[in-house]
Amino acid sequence: MVGAGPVGLTAAVLLARRGHQVEVLERRTGPSTLPRAVHLDAEAQRVLADAGVDLARISSPGAGLRLLDAEHRVLAEFPREPGAAAMFHQPDLEELLRAALAQVGGRLTTGVEVVAVRPLRGGAQVVTDRSGRLLDADVVLGCDGASSTVARAVGPRYRTLARPDRWHVVDLLAPAPLDVWPGVHQVCDPARAATFMPVTGLRYRAEFRVTDRDLDLPAELARFGAQDCAVVRSVEYTYGARVARRWRTGRVLLCGDAAHLTPPFIGQGLGLGLRDVHQLAWKVDAVLAGAHDALLDTHGRERAAHARSLVRLAAFTGWLMTAGGPRAARVRRLVARLLPRTLLAAGTPPLRRGPWVRRPRVGPAHGVGRLLPDVPVRRRRLHDLLGPGWALLVCTTEVPALPALPGGARPRVLHRGALPDLGPALRDRWVLVRPDRVVAAVGPRAGSRA
Repeated sequence: MVGAGPVGLTAAVLLARRGHQVEVLERRTGPSTLPRAVHLDAEAQRVLADAGVDLARISSPGAGLRLLDAEHRVLAEFPREPGAAAMFHQPDLEELLRAALAQVGGRLTTGVEVVAVRPLRGGAQVVTDRSGRLLDADVVLGCDGASSTVARAVGPRYRTLARPDRWHVVDLLAPAPLDVWPGVHQVCDPARAATFMPVTGLRYRAEFRVTDRDLDLPAELARFGAQDCAVVRSVEYTYGARVARRWRTGRVLLCGDAAHLTPPFIGQGLGLGLRDVHQLAWKVDAVLAGAHDALLDTHGRERAAHARSLVRLAAFTGWLMTAGGPRAARVRRLVARLLPRTLLAAGTPPLRRGPWVRRPRVGPAHGVGRLLPDVPVRRRRLHDLLGPGWALLVCTTEVPALPALPGGARPRVLHRGALPDLGPALRDRWVLVRPDRVVAAVGPRAGSRA
């Protein structure tokens, strides 16, 4: 793995937990100056749980979203369900991930700059430092951000989905808890769009769109009741909106910001990257166990369409909340009360049909391409019962004949008596679940023909 942010560290832990020797190379020796993630949804939290990381230890529940007008009057408020989102301080998450990596025997090397990656047959060669020192690897994952060195070996040819947008990002530390609503405040003001949110403890985040007008930071913070906060970090940052057209060359693959950039308005930047590595780790594991390298082609096929849909939604949401002019105002009035329900809804778009996403061409999909609901099972959760590999949930008397799984994998079979009620859509069916908990296929009802 190149890059020791949360995406690279999570990839390393997931692969090490599958028994592979992993090393993470990181150029920095100190903290990053770039804006850090502060939000993850429930799906992304499940990825961390699979890596053995309990985000609840360092996070606070996300309360939801408030839309404010230019005078900070509430236009609409949309609370979140408990557990649907978490706010956190990224350095705290990185500390947990580094500890998890050490626990599973992974290696983290800092102060090492990767200057080139050379794809080879059956692996790749990593060139580090300016001295040209070489490292050989079976697989290289580029998790090294928007200015990725690994991407040069892949030739991603990014597809831009919206114009870049420049924002002033301010991290704050309060002397005492602020008397503010505990969710995200989004100011829909074309003259000075802004976002303000509690993070954890006494930490807060404020973001202001850069305009031709000078930013009076103390005055703007005072409007949120944050005038007494200490500024921990203040930086201007350009948010991009792009997705790679190519995600893989040989066994060199892109993940996270190296593959896509998204505006921050729906809080999916880091979540997208975590999904990338969650859905890639089992494929790398299968290839290293003997599956054909063509399995790695599904990485870009699955992830690119998923990323494009969320990047487009984030870009449209940003335009809706920040654009000026009569047209934007009309659209804002029409959809401002509808869009947040989409943003706060549980789950992200399903993966498209592919070799290991057997969505029907017509008719209901019955959850194929989506994460299997992690419902309670007695004193445990369903995902814990599945184990680390493939799983077959048999909610019918008929056990299906399955296709050969990648790498010769054999699914863990759970029968009706050990399973909770999965709802009317899956009742009396069988469900094939991938190692990343995505539903790969759903069988017909007992007694019917496929």
